[in-house]
Amino acid sequence: MAELPEVRNYLQALLRVDETPDYPPAHNGVQLANDGFVGKVGAAVDACLPVIQQAVDAEVDFLVVHHGLFWSGVQMIEGAYYEKLKLAMEHNLAIYSAHIPLDVHEIYGNNVLLAKALGLEETTPFFPWKGILLGRRAQVEGWTRKSLKEMLEGLLGSGVHCAPGGSEEIREVGIITGGAGSEVAAMSAEGIDTFITGEGPHHTYALAEEFGVNLFYAGHYATETFGVRALAAHLGEHYNRPHLFIDHPSGL
Repeated sequence: MAELPEVRNYLQALLRVDETPDYPPAHNGVQLANDGFVGKVGAAVDACLPVIQQAVDAEVDFLVVHHGLFWSGVQMIEGAYYEKLKLAMEHNLAIYSAHIPLDVHEIYGNNVLLAKALGLEETTPFFPWKGILLGRRAQVEGWTRKSLKEMLEGLLGSGVHCAPGGSEEIREVGIITGGAGSEVAAMSAEGIDTFITGEGPHHTYALAEEFGVNLFYAGHYATETFGVRALAAHLGEHYNRPHLFIDHPSGL
């Protein structure tokens, strides 16, 4: 079995956690410790009660998540919040969270892996945010809105919503997984004619039309399964430990 501090330090260095900016509630790193050892690795998008229950049932003792335990900020430890902490601690489950560091990573990141799944092997970082480049972009040939929608739905296994603000023919694709829909104007300024993200507010449909951008909402959850899945597989191989992905889709 691998030791928890060793795994933690390995991930902090691999994902450059200490040098990557994030939102205050992210708290990247080991959010909940266990007895100090890693036997079986699990991966999930969200550290919610049903996921923790599935991890416990599968005898996972190290769970890697994208959205950690503290997105709602400081709160009373009661109700469902108490139940999931109690369940995890009673079953020796450590929880490690990586948010923006996992989105932007050049190998295990959500953005680059979604791009590769679409067949985009050559992408470049773009869109400055807090001193880093948050997304990935690529030039394409022969793509249309219709073909991209079909590719995304086939790849993700769920519906994709398109705000068809740009031309049917696609030339420059930008990808920022998760909830980056409000950045439509910035995408236009970057020369992106087609923007793939997870979700965004209602008014972005009109913004996409006004700025001439094809906006694809492929699902916050669906676009962010890639990183944790790949990271768990890497840990399993690196430490010769069993691993699994816990799929708990929100439909959003």
